[in-house]
Amino acid sequence: MIATLCVSALFSVPLMAFAAQSQKLNSELGAVSVSEVVKGLDHPWALAFLPNKQGMLVTERPGNLRIVSADGKLSKPLSGVPKVWAKGQGGLLDVVLSPDFANDRLVYVSYAEGGGEGGTAGTAVGRGRLSLDMSRLESFNVIFRQEPKLSTGNHFGSRMVFDRDGYLFITLGENNDRPTAQDLDKLQGKVVRIFPDGRVPEDNPFVGQQGVRPEIWSYGHRNPQGAALNPWTGALWTHEHGPRGGDEINIIEAGKNYGWPIATHGIDYTLQPISEAKGKTVEGTVPPRHVWEKSPAISGMAFYDSDRFKPWNHNLFIGALAAETLIRLQFDGDKVVHEERLLGELKARIRDVRMGPDGYLYVLTDSDDGALLKVGLE
Repeated sequence: MIATLCVSALFSVPLMAFAAQSQKLNSELGAVSVSEVVKGLDHPWALAFLPNKQGMLVTERPGNLRIVSADGKLSKPLSGVPKVWAKGQGGLLDVVLSPDFANDRLVYVSYAEGGGEGGTAGTAVGRGRLSLDMSRLESFNVIFRQEPKLSTGNHFGSRMVFDRDGYLFITLGENNDRPTAQDLDKLQGKVVRIFPDGRVPEDNPFVGQQGVRPEIWSYGHRNPQGAALNPWTGALWTHEHGPRGGDEINIIEAGKNYGWPIATHGIDYTLQPISEAKGKTVEGTVPPRHVWEKSPAISGMAFYDSDRFKPWNHNLFIGALAAETLIRLQFDGDKVVHEERLLGELKARIRDVRMGPDGYLYVLTDSDDGALLKVGLE
């Protein structure tokens, strides 16, 4: 049993309770309620729900892992978190719980790790045991490192998803080094699949091939900052930033090439074509399931699977940074048939979105005074 006095002592910063500063915004399906859970977060990147109404873990990109309690109070930074490379887009990034958290209390974090040649960095993933008083990660160890380290501050990817069989998928950006996404001897621009302890499954598609990284599950990705398991099919869905245009959604299959940079709907930031590109679609690559020709700059991804707000059921929600909205997508099978943009009145960069155990959506805004918002339908 968790010691109540110890836990309550952690939450020394009283902030907004879940119902504080509620407002109503318009949507196609009725009024949307938005409540500020906490504010004052320093570029929050991801959140994960603890069981038994113990609150949420929230990462802050400069390197802090905090707990937001069920009544909306923010803990001090937990100790035992790895040192992160907090430059550019790098820092402490995603957080997920072990599928067996009730027994092992393991927390997984992804982050930018320095130490590369010339001061470069790459994505790393490690895990530690959340202490019973919820003040620290114990026995933290690194289970995965992106190799080689090539980032000077861009495109870390970093979303993590456990599938129904307990495998861990990690999305990896190409570190803004475009050709590496097609290089199978490197871990840039890939989705990898490993066991929870970092071992490589023998049935990964490239195991045993000379000069190919065995962790690779798919390749040809740019900077995938959204990933979620479809709760109805069990398939892994990801989305990734295009360059100037061409943000896209993909359904990930073993061994497949998703095209970047030889296939893209985007152009370079210089307004010139991507030099490696051969077209929007290229034989031998998998075309995206959905494309935004103008980039919303998407980040975070959550399927809605709850009866709490039935009009949202079977919808997909995606955060948008540049567009400063929460995107709601409706489907016919796996095809997007309708898009609505929500929360635009807030004028906030949406970094992450998750469906809570209570059926509400929880959204993180990306700024040096970021907030955790609770979103529902009236």
